[in-house]
This record gives sequence, structure tokens and C-alpha cells, in this order.
Amino acid sequence: MPQRRVITGRSQEPRQRFAEELRTLRAGSGTSLRQLGERLGWDWSLFGKMEKGETLGSPEVVQALDTHYGTPGLLLALWELAAGDHTQFRERYRRYMALEAKAVSLWHFAVSVLPGLLQTPGYAREVLAAGGMKEKELEQQVEARMGRRELLEAEDAPPFRTILSEAVLRTPLRDAGEWREQLEHVVELGERANVTMQVLPLDAGLHGLMNATVMFLRLVDGRTVAYMENGYQGDLIEENAAVERLQRAYDATRDLALSPAESRKFVLAMLEEAPCDPST
Repeated sequence: MPQRRVITGRSQEPRQRFAEELRTLRAGSGTSLRQLGERLGWDWSLFGKMEKGETLGSPEVVQALDTHYGTPGLLLALWELAAGDHTQFRERYRRYMALEAKAVSLWHFAVSVLPGLLQTPGYAREVLAAGGMKEKELEQQVEARMGRRELLEAEDAPPFRTILSEAVLRTPLRDAGEWREQLEHVVELGERANVTMQVLPLDAGLHGLMNATVMFLRLVDGRTVAYMENGYQGDLIEENAAVERLQRAYDATRDLALSPAESRKFVLAMLEEAPCDPST
């Protein structure tokens, strides 16, 4: 089969294409980054990072650019494709991410770190930095993780249950203000109709999920798959018998956890205990 001819010669990768389009439009307008910042009211360095592919910016910024360049909806459509591109995640997560996006329900256990779906930007940045990420890769992964949160916040969001080990809530961020913001976000999400949150107290003792975080996905075809990870690797588990064993361990762990009402009180108590940011 003859190779498909590329008409424009521009990148076929959503994130790169978005950055290219931004550069092309600004060059065509004869506007400098500094002038663009002055006209739209944002720091000009933000537009430079967007044109380099280091950040996607917010929908509000992109809508302002669409208006400025006279391209109604074009840049926002490219931004949506870039934000939803699973290839921005590391290879081992890509199949899982594709399945997560189609899941009809999700349930999760956190042994040491809050799930990405519940993280604030500050929390995600510190966790990813602790794992060795730096600079451009770090910012890209934080932004990608924030894009995942839309899964729980959409009008047709699937049911999501999470069991948080008490250790997760006893491990604060270095920045007191960021930690309070994260706890407030957990409380807020716990009030959503599609989210059920439980806390597993430390005095519950040993249990079957001591060594790893696990997420279960119920798929449209009725199958359930699991994704297990520790600090160094993750594995997508699709074999029925293995998934069933994990589900039994999850059910036993859930029996040890506080009720959703008790768990909410627990997180609120943690929020009261959290130190205030000295700068506020």
C-alpha cells in the first residue's frame, strides 16, 4: 500500500500540532510574544511555553487566542485533542488510560499516595518530582494528570469509589498551603454524588492490599480489569482469575474501612489539624 501523503507537512501529534498552529498564527500576525501578552492580559512567557509545547494553557487562554486571531473554535478544538491525547502519558500507562476513559465504574485503593483523579496540581507536582521528574517533563505530566480529573467532574461521570489508607492522609506536602488545598479538594470531591470515599485506619491492622495501589475498571462489555502499581512500575491485569483474587482482597479491605460518613469526618479532622500557610 502506498504511504499516505502528508498534505501540510505539519506534525500529526496533537500536542505538537497545537503548538505549531500557535506559532504559525502569531508569526502571520506579526506580533511578538510580549505584545501578545500585553493585548490579552496574560504573562507573555505563558504564550512562549505554549508555543514550545511545554504547556497547553487553560481553555480561557485558548478562547482568547481564538478571538484574537479570528479563528473561532479552531484553537480550542486543537487544545481539546491535545489535552485528551493519551500519548502524553508514559508508555506503560497508555493502554490503561484508554480503558479508564471508557470505564462505566471505577474503584480504587490507595496505600500511600492519593489517586491521580483526586490530586491538585500542587500535590501532583510534588509526587512526580519525588519520582525524579524535572522541568518540562514534570510540567507536562502534571498537566496531563489534571486533564484526567475531568473524568470525575463531567455531567455523565462514572461512579468512583476510593479507599484511602490513613497513611495517605498522614503524609503532608512540604508546602502547608498546598496541603490544605489538597485536603479541601478531597472533601469537596467526596461530596459529589458519583464519588464514594472511605478511610482505612491504621489500627485496622494487616490486610491483603498492604503492598500496592490498585484500580479496578468495569468496562462496557462487562469485563473488569485491574491496574496495580508501586513506586517503580505498574501492571495491567486482565486475566479473570487474577482480577477475581484482587477483588476479594479489595472487598475484605473495604470491610475494615470507616463508613463514608465517618471517613468524611476523619478528613475534616485532618484538615483542622493541618497547619495554616504562614503567608495567608
